[in-house]
Amino acid sequence: MHAQGLLAPPRRRARSQDLVDAVQRMRLLQIDTIHVVARSPYLVLFSRLGDYPVEWLEQALADGRLAECWAHEACFVTAGDFPLHDAWRHRRGHHWSYRHAERMQREHPAEMRALLERVARDGPVRSADFVREDRGAGGWWSWKPEKRWLEAWFALGELMVLRRERFQRVYDLAGRVRDRLVPPDDGAATSLEEASLRLRFIADTVRALGIVPARWIADYYRLRPQVSDQEMRPLVATGEVLQVDVAGWDAPGYVHADHADALTRAAGGRLRATLTAVLSPFDPLVWDRQRLQGMFGFDYALECYVPAPKRQFGYFVLPILHRGALVGRLDAKAHRVRGEFEIKALFLEPGVDGDAGLAGALACALLRLAEWHGTPRIRLGRTRPAAFAPLLRAALAAG
Repeated sequence: MHAQGLLAPPRRRARSQDLVDAVQRMRLLQIDTIHVVARSPYLVLFSRLGDYPVEWLEQALADGRLAECWAHEACFVTAGDFPLHDAWRHRRGHHWSYRHAERMQREHPAEMRALLERVARDGPVRSADFVREDRGAGGWWSWKPEKRWLEAWFALGELMVLRRERFQRVYDLAGRVRDRLVPPDDGAATSLEEASLRLRFIADTVRALGIVPARWIADYYRLRPQVSDQEMRPLVATGEVLQVDVAGWDAPGYVHADHADALTRAAGGRLRATLTAVLSPFDPLVWDRQRLQGMFGFDYALECYVPAPKRQFGYFVLPILHRGALVGRLDAKAHRVRGEFEIKALFLEPGVDGDAGLAGALACALLRLAEWHGTPRIRLGRTRPAAFAPLLRAALAAG
């Protein structure tokens, strides 16, 4: 919780630099466009910053303080970290985005070259600048051809995202976008050998996740092969990473030296989690199902891609974080036109005490979230256990 910025509520109102600092703390911010509630990157930041203007994210991108690249998946990263990802790009050939980008280049070389020449000559473009002649069902393969080619050049590193307009990407030549990054690229990343760059990503993952066994590390940046305890030895030897024993784990845990003080406080029972928040399904805390089960005993999968009859909890289910534990989940939808935040269903985990204390903390979190959405009226549907509903309704009414 400490490493991810989810230990305690913010002590002051957010400033624009706090957004960039939060991305730096997590090392990346995954992008997803589903917006039954706020789009995922906005919600991830809200969980850490509290109320803030969503325009700050696009502004940080346009200012060159953030950049977009493929990392865990499509992500925002800080300008300072972008050169590392750019240097690692050629090692991501196993990822679907690169496979399809290479296929586009093989199948449409003339069209892709013409598109790149247009951007070089005429400047930034959007997918919307090209007229679509057919309609598809969604996904990469149903995009208009120019959108697929733009995304292919983005994956191949020839184009970057200059800014976003209503969350739609505006592409420009990578060299022109890199020249705008703050801080500027000093070229150091290109001199790193593959082994050194991989160790950098491993160390950054340990810093971002707080405490991990080796087997949970690779997923954060989609590294291959898996990380082993043997591979951790150089980082432990230099003191950049600390090796610790964790009760109940059958393998060593690793903590970044930046968190040494927090580790001491945690071991002494002096690091208390006090935050209650609703998390995005694409929050770094919850996106690795194996780590989520091992760390929190919480079995979670996003069901929006599952046929409705097979869903267990709902379309866009958000985990509930309460004082360092994942205590439940809720299926929500923000009805912005009528100002209503609908909780279709809320499920507490088996064994969680749904008492007045949890109801009060969760009600405060939900009221803040709904207000930030511009949907201040909350409508609560069914809950499990049913006895939690009157407690939560009373807490919501009390404000």
